[in-house]
Amino acid sequence: MPNDLKKMSRAELEQLRKDVDKALSTLADRERMAALAAAEKAVKEYGFSLKELTGVAPARSKGKAKNPPKYRHPENPEITWTGRGRKPQWIKEAEDAGKDIDAFKI
Repeated sequence: MPNDLKKMSRAELEQLRKDVDKALSTLADRERMAALAAAEKAVKEYGFSLKELTGVAPARSKGKAKNPPKYRHPENPEITWTGRGRKPQWIKEAEDAGKDIDAFKI
């Protein structure tokens, strides 16, 4: 596979990274829900609920986050912005340099 990566263009590699990030995110959500279901099943066998044992109702994932990120930092893909609230400094600096904000869209 490393040879395949070397043959890919920048656009293909960036798309691959985007696809992998999305796959990891959905996998984490599925694993979290499976763990929650297993915990609920285990405590139910003893006649309890998670709320009774922890004092907190279990959080339920409703699928997508309310405000998914819309913009990604060009040099550090872990830095994102939803497009809501104050603009981060890296967006302000890019706009001051004459760059279009659409260049950072995810």
